[in-house]
Amino acid sequence: MMAGQEKALRLCLGTTATGAEFGAVSALSINHDCSRLLCGFAKGQITMWDLANGKLLRTISDAHPPGTAILHVKFTDDPTLAVCNDSGGSVFELAFRRVMGMRSCDSRCLFSGSKGEVCCIEPLHAPPDFRDHPIMHYCLLAMASLTKILVIGLKPSLKVWMTFPYSKSDPSSVPQLSWQFVPVQKTTNPTLAFCKGDTIHFLLVKKEETGTIHVIKQRQLHLSCDIISLSWINSRTLVLVDSHEKLQVVDRPSQEVLETLDLDQALVGEKACYQSVCSYAGQIVYLGTKSAHIMTLRTWRERVDCMLKQERFVEALALAWSFHEGTAKAVLGLTGDPAKRKGVLADKMVEILFQFAEFSLRKCPEQGKIQVMEQHFHDVVPVLVDYCLLLQRADLLFNQLYARLAENVVAKAVFLESLESYIVTDRLGHLTTPIMKDLLAHYHGNGMMESLERCIVHLDVTSLDIQQVVQVCWENKLYDAMIYVFNSGMNDYITPMEKLFAEISPPLREGRSLTDEQVVMGNKLLVYISCCLAGRAYPLGDIPEDIVVQVKNQVFEFLIRLHSADSSEAEEVFSFIRTLLHFDTREFLNVLAMTFEDFKNDKQALEYQQRIVDILLKVMVDNPDFTPSQVGGLFTFLARQLAKPDNTLFVNRKLFDQVLDFLCSPDDDSRHTERQQVLLELLQVGGVIQFDEERLLALAEKAEFFQICEFLYDKKHQYDKIIECYIRDPVRKVEIFNYIHNLLSMPGYTSEQKQRVRDKTLQHIQELVTLDPNKSADLVAFNFAAEVRGIVSQLRDDQILFRFLGCLLEHRDGHDSGTVLTLDHDIHELHVGLLCRFAPSQLLSFLKNSQQYRLEETIQISEKYEHSEATAYLLERKGDAPGAFTVLLKTLKDKLTVLTRHNESGDDRGTTEEEKDSALRRAEDSLNDIIALCHRSSQNLSQSKREVLWFPLLEAMMVSQKQLKTSTEKHTSEVLKEMTMKVLNNMSSFISLPAIIQKILQDPVYGKGKLAEIQGLILGMLDTFTYEQTLLETTTSLLNHDLHWSLAHLRAAVTRGLHPRQDHCNICLQQYKRRQDSAEEIVVFSCGHLYHFQCLQEKNSGQGCTSDQMQRWSCYKCSSNQSGRVGLSTEAKRGRSTSLAQTRVTSVHHDAAAEAHGKKVFTETLDLQQQQSWSQLRSLYRGPSRLSILSELSRCHSNERAGFLTAAQTGAETFQLKLSPPPLVEE
Repeated sequence: MMAGQEKALRLCLGTTATGAEFGAVSALSINHDCSRLLCGFAKGQITMWDLANGKLLRTISDAHPPGTAILHVKFTDDPTLAVCNDSGGSVFELAFRRVMGMRSCDSRCLFSGSKGEVCCIEPLHAPPDFRDHPIMHYCLLAMASLTKILVIGLKPSLKVWMTFPYSKSDPSSVPQLSWQFVPVQKTTNPTLAFCKGDTIHFLLVKKEETGTIHVIKQRQLHLSCDIISLSWINSRTLVLVDSHEKLQVVDRPSQEVLETLDLDQALVGEKACYQSVCSYAGQIVYLGTKSAHIMTLRTWRERVDCMLKQERFVEALALAWSFHEGTAKAVLGLTGDPAKRKGVLADKMVEILFQFAEFSLRKCPEQGKIQVMEQHFHDVVPVLVDYCLLLQRADLLFNQLYARLAENVVAKAVFLESLESYIVTDRLGHLTTPIMKDLLAHYHGNGMMESLERCIVHLDVTSLDIQQVVQVCWENKLYDAMIYVFNSGMNDYITPMEKLFAEISPPLREGRSLTDEQVVMGNKLLVYISCCLAGRAYPLGDIPEDIVVQVKNQVFEFLIRLHSADSSEAEEVFSFIRTLLHFDTREFLNVLAMTFEDFKNDKQALEYQQRIVDILLKVMVDNPDFTPSQVGGLFTFLARQLAKPDNTLFVNRKLFDQVLDFLCSPDDDSRHTERQQVLLELLQVGGVIQFDEERLLALAEKAEFFQICEFLYDKKHQYDKIIECYIRDPVRKVEIFNYIHNLLSMPGYTSEQKQRVRDKTLQHIQELVTLDPNKSADLVAFNFAAEVRGIVSQLRDDQILFRFLGCLLEHRDGHDSGTVLTLDHDIHELHVGLLCRFAPSQLLSFLKNSQQYRLEETIQISEKYEHSEATAYLLERKGDAPGAFTVLLKTLKDKLTVLTRHNESGDDRGTTEEEKDSALRRAEDSLNDIIALCHRSSQNLSQSKREVLWFPLLEAMMVSQKQLKTSTEKHTSEVLKEMTMKVLNNMSSFISLPAIIQKILQDPVYGKGKLAEIQGLILGMLDTFTYEQTLLETTTSLLNHDLHWSLAHLRAAVTRGLHPRQDHCNICLQQYKRRQDSAEEIVVFSCGHLYHFQCLQEKNSGQGCTSDQMQRWSCYKCSSNQSGRVGLSTEAKRGRSTSLAQTRVTSVHHDAAAEAHGKKVFTETLDLQQQQSWSQLRSLYRGPSRLSILSELSRCHSNERAGFLTAAQTGAETFQLKLSPPPLVEE
């Protein structure tokens, strides 16, 4: 059924007979001029109708395979060309022809469904404005399957321009395609939007000058739901329908969802169906259950009016302003150039502002609290002001809107107060006279003077009533506003200073303290003077450039006046400068210092500078009204000015001597560092070259100006005296080491000067070492290596000497600069003695790392201070292992005695658990040391000498257990038993088990009774034996399993059957059964090649005989292809016997007599393929096996061990085999 624009039925195409024959209509398409209609049917037929008269033009039944329904049929922009997509996933091109009045249709397959079923097709249609676009000559078609997107060109020849696979998604979601011409930069090109699931992809199609089409992937759009419909409504906006039947309007450039609409049942139906949505000319058509619905985007005016109807004035203004600035999305109805569009929108916004103002006055509550009314207008007035200023319509704001709002007292007050924020931010700089008058009256009447002052200093002075403003400011002490009005309105920079001086001068002159308000005024005055002299306006901005110099001169002339305008006879000269000095001397001098920084090549300014300095000296020097601190500040100021490289100030000799005496005054501790720095700057620029340096040096030493002294000594080349300056200076004393090192190592100094520095350094070496032993050691190592003995003799404090020698010897051992420091043996031995006294824990480490001490003398020192570990180490190093053992054994006995004593009388002495644990740890450490010594020594000793070492140790441990008579100390007893077992386990590696048991039984205590006391020891040894026996059995089982596995795999490899590639000999090319009456031997290689035995003999492929029955062979064909490289030679070179065999069998008859002659012979030849197989098999066993590891360990054991105890430690000192017992398995 076809309906026109008047929604009246025009045509009804087809009949019920057609429906019964073709089935339901499954696809429709109308060409671009609406003259033809294509219909696709469920049974596969396609019909073409003339929409002008309803005539059936074509019936196409052979365009695609029969039995498949038509899913899509689409016209292209060429009226003679269409495409269709059937339910088999194939796509076909339909070319319509009319020859001699006969209509025909040619079909061509574009995509076969066997390569992936196409679910959606979309040809590129051009709007009327883009009919001549260059890309339209290619007749592009987009196709979408479940896994990829294809873009092909139908003209001038079929060509695939792009294939785009996309990620996996829900298989139930159907892909969607939609074309649109989109402007990008200065060109407009077609863009394909396609989606499947929740992601929309965009592809830009461009044609290059060479004629090539490029498809460029652009950014994606991700949504939170599946999409079932996708349509462009214009070049910037898409309309989507998701699986929840929500319509979403999306702005493509910003990827922002502009609007969401619920398609309820009344609109569409139970479910939005596939192909029930289409777009045309900016409209979206939705097919419902009983009707079709058309949707379109509102124009900008409709969108604004819709908000106004809902009384959403603020949102309407914001939307209109976004249209005005071009930031809005999905804008329709705005045409013309930008200026014209802005004019239309500005008029609309003015209309909205008037409506908003009228609405706010009409809706204002007439009764109730004043705060409610104020809040009501606070929500309205700032919006009116803001948009009027954005539109640059201050006339509208101050005339029509203000006049309307002023009718309401509350609205007027809120309006005037809301102007402050815009004035302070400089968005509003000019007010009309009525507004300014009302503003002054309102702020003054409500006591908002600070807000009024902030507004005045930001307003254009031409809009102010100067007389009224000055009067209000003076009455309310708004000094910032007053200064601004005088400066900007009348170019008067002097009157504000006169008024401020008049306020603060009398109390200062009379000696009275200032009030807080007067202090604020004085600070404002200083800042104002500073701004004027620096060319800046107060309180903000800059002075106009053409009057900057004039203002500076006026301020200087004002400051250096002898008297004020209304002075009295009692007023002193230079009253303004005196006032500022009395108010804040330091800040006033800082203002002058900052001002003098800008004086360059300005003759007039330099004259003012000299004049002010002369006045300062005349006013402050010898004046009892100023404190010494104030005079000192003046002298510091003068010194800084004189220290400048381009200084032009002149100060007479007498005054400068006073400056110098003040700076070097030892009685004044205030600002010591600043005074020294000022004087140093003077020296560096030569400011005191005309004065006596000896006097200056004496003053500096008296004032403890050590940097000044250094400067003067350096000038006289008295470098040795500089050392004393560093030593006495508490701030820089740590820098003395760098100074001495640099001076002694750098060129440019005479040998005499360096010698004096060396002598001075040695003279103060005690102080230097006390200051920093580490840096002192570095200094000595580099520059005083020959004087080490003398330096050591000067150090009287043993603690300092110990720290110094520690750093010096550490420097010697670890320094890699190339400096070789040779120290005598007695220096090292002296350090050993100091280590014994002050750091005994570091002694053993030092002895191990150092090699410069003598053994005998060092042993005597360690024995003197009773350091047993060090003594034992030295004796062992000397070669006296028994002596070292004796020392360590004595130490162990002492610690065990202390331990047993603690346990016997622990309660009486009040021994704590911490002390007992500490005694146990010390005993364990001592035992570990002596066991390690016995291990190291037993390697090179005979059996008898080993017993001399180990048995006393065992006896000492057993004696300690016998001394524990109480049963309360169970923990200590257990620890001692563990220690004894450790001794037994370690000595079993070197002493036989019978000898150990015999030694235990010879003890008079253990030799009696039932051996109950040694039962634990014996059982422990038996447990160890049982564990190691189990370990041996487990290891044997593992090795047997490995050997069986290896042999089984080798056997499986060599007994593998061989399969010939063909049934003929590769030499004579005849069947291997050449004669049926005789048996003939054949040879089959692992490569699959088959030969007659006789043919191989003729080709001389044999490689010699290993026996009478067995001969080595190589495959003739493989050997020829490999250029004679035979696997036999390789294997022979390796000296390895053949593991893989080739089978030689006999051709047999089917009768029993012939089978009696059959043979089976194995040859031992390996061809190339078998070599590779053998090498691959061998690679499985590369690396150490468990058998080889244990065999290697067994060779490391001592050959002299006996008994049943397995060695717990191998011959290597650093390796121990640690294996856990096998797990218990319940039967």
